[in-house]
Amino acid sequence: MGTAEPAGQHTVRRHNAALVLAAIGAAAGTSRAGVAARTGLTKATVSSLVDRLVAAGLVQVSGQEGRSGPGRPGTALSLAPAGPHGLGVEVAVDYVATCLVDLTGEVHRLRVRRRDNRDRGVGRVLRRAAEAVARARVDAAELGVEVGGVGVAVPGLVETSSGLVRVAPNLGWRDVDVPGELRRRVEVPAREVMVANEANMAALAEVHVAGVDGPRSFVHVSGEIGVGAGIVLDGAVFHGVRGYGGELGHVQVSPRGARCSCGTRGCVERMAGQEAILERAGVSDLDALVARLEAGDRPAVAAVRAAADWLGVALSGALNLLDVPAVVLGGTYARLYPWLAGPLADRLSARVLSAPWSEVDVVRSRLGTEAAVRGAALSAVRAVVADPEAISPLGVGDSCGRRRAYVAGSAVDAGDVGSVRPWWCRTGCAVCASRRRCGQRWAAARARGFDCGRVRGTPAG
Repeated sequence: MGTAEPAGQHTVRRHNAALVLAAIGAAAGTSRAGVAARTGLTKATVSSLVDRLVAAGLVQVSGQEGRSGPGRPGTALSLAPAGPHGLGVEVAVDYVATCLVDLTGEVHRLRVRRRDNRDRGVGRVLRRAAEAVARARVDAAELGVEVGGVGVAVPGLVETSSGLVRVAPNLGWRDVDVPGELRRRVEVPAREVMVANEANMAALAEVHVAGVDGPRSFVHVSGEIGVGAGIVLDGAVFHGVRGYGGELGHVQVSPRGARCSCGTRGCVERMAGQEAILERAGVSDLDALVARLEAGDRPAVAAVRAAADWLGVALSGALNLLDVPAVVLGGTYARLYPWLAGPLADRLSARVLSAPWSEVDVVRSRLGTEAAVRGAALSAVRAVVADPEAISPLGVGDSCGRRRAYVAGSAVDAGDVGSVRPWWCRTGCAVCASRRRCGQRWAAARARGFDCGRVRGTPAG
């Protein structure tokens, strides 16, 4: 009988695999030696883990690293575009969107279905979301890739530890278990469904596209039916202690203003949101507003300037507290940027105490209305990178020292004796005859017909 692998060793290996994968993601084209230098792990450890990650379909080897120093260059490593994809879902007030993103952050499928979701009932709206997830899974199958995780963006207060939406005023939701409700309606191909406020998801996407050249700290403000803010500090999205941070839209700026869906008067979204701007401009939709603005229509220009005034009141308070150097305008505000940015920058210069010495940059989002759904997909990708063992077994034993069995397909009989190939094996043959390190052979458990799922084997004796 084999020797049990200590639980601590398994934990360390799992942690090291995440370190290696993150290092490769941060420096595409690096070598094994480069990963070792970046992580502080030994070259032997890195080489072993890289081999496992390559076998798992998470890392690819391509040519040689680009460098000009002495010595023979190593093989270049990068995240595998054909590896597990992140599936992002955005439940907005007037649409449901889905997005498939690979490990490098590249978007492969994005779908938007426009429907009014206000006060339609939780069940009805989440049925639409479940249908969108099912469609995205078909897209993934057509692309020949697995879905490694699911992220959901919602316009409301989200308890990030549980995915519970405490309140989403514009949807009429309160205490909604989004992960649980989705799983009841569709097979979700992930161990965990990550749920966060849509503005925070949008900020995450903005961090990704900004790369090393963009601002490391900023407030991302998106304006649709509601208004949200994602706070980024040194490249990380700040969710708040419980996940409730960034609710700029419900900051009161005019105590005698119009009543908001949250019950308060004069919130930012009632004074500077899309509907408030359209109402002041006397138009019914954003296309008509932009056409008026391009023509120099005075009521339209005045409506945008009024929004800049109210946004300036709320954002100046946030910037005085946070001391970040930039504001990124997304969503509707990104489309209105040519007419909104200047007046808003003027308001911030007048109200932010540090402005005379450190001017606040007002910049346009590179993603527009796609930011939140892309951020949701990226959150799922980040979860894969942070814990690759949760997606792929990487050849790691469990704490009792016995190897787990993994089923690649559905044509495995309970009587088959042998080791089951890992799920990433796409040869079509699920059973191999090799022995496992613990010295025991395994009888394959019957597969249930799911896509690359996992089952535990039983000792053959």
